[in-house]
Amino acid sequence: MGKIICITGASSGIGLSSALKFAKEGWTVYAGTRNLERDQERYSEVPHLKFVELEVTEPNSIQRVIDQIEQEQGRLDVLFCNAGFGYLRALGQAPIEDIHRVFDTNVYGVMHTIRAALPLLRKTGYGHIVATSSVGGLVGQPMNEIYCASKFALEGLLESMATYYKPQFNIDISLLEPGAIATEFNNTVLGHVANTGGILEDEYRPILDAYRATFLERNTEPQTADSVAEVMWDLVQMETKPLRIRTSEQAEKFVSRKVSTDPTGLEGVLSTRKIQLNM
Repeated sequence: MGKIICITGASSGIGLSSALKFAKEGWTVYAGTRNLERDQERYSEVPHLKFVELEVTEPNSIQRVIDQIEQEQGRLDVLFCNAGFGYLRALGQAPIEDIHRVFDTNVYGVMHTIRAALPLLRKTGYGHIVATSSVGGLVGQPMNEIYCASKFALEGLLESMATYYKPQFNIDISLLEPGAIATEFNNTVLGHVANTGGILEDEYRPILDAYRATFLERNTEPQTADSVAEVMWDLVQMETKPLRIRTSEQAEKFVSRKVSTDPTGLEGVLSTRKIQLNM
């Protein structure tokens, strides 16, 4: 029996590459997009790939997709919460509306998606929830405090869930943690800066200039979305699923000080589970 995966943010980047990879491997893929007609037309010849209109900031949109999966398949094996929104502004520069937008997608969007899918995963009797985090979910970075705060929140959400979802619901929990990716994501981040007043001539300008310069020096060959999709594929095949998995050697090196004593995060989860749940 073929397996079923639902992917949010699948119109480009990691989400699209993962959708194509899983479809190629024979999985039935429900690929969430905000550009349904465009993506259906572009990939109409790909077997097993079903694009569905999905906006993670709208709970009703998510519920419609989950209901469709239940009606058509009766179960869900993997939920991949990939939709994300990047942001490069200091807290002192950022309009509150932008801060809300980042959290609406990166945090509340994941919450909405998991809440909608959990009944189907529990009905299935097993499952795997994966969310795209970032090295920025483990290490705070200059001019990225709003984005990093949203990913830190995502890390806390899934780490907490991991303490009991496996023994209680037979659902594994994992965080995918890329570094710099050669996708439209970075272009979108820089494009948003340009579309909201550009680089501001204020006290933060020297910090931003230094950050951009070192970013370009450190990421002359950023990881491709296809490479991350391969990591995602390997992750779901693992018998023992890690809580955290970095997607490249560069990402691993960047967070090494934070994760050196517990690289996969499982030791911490098992310890907390034992201390607080006696499981």
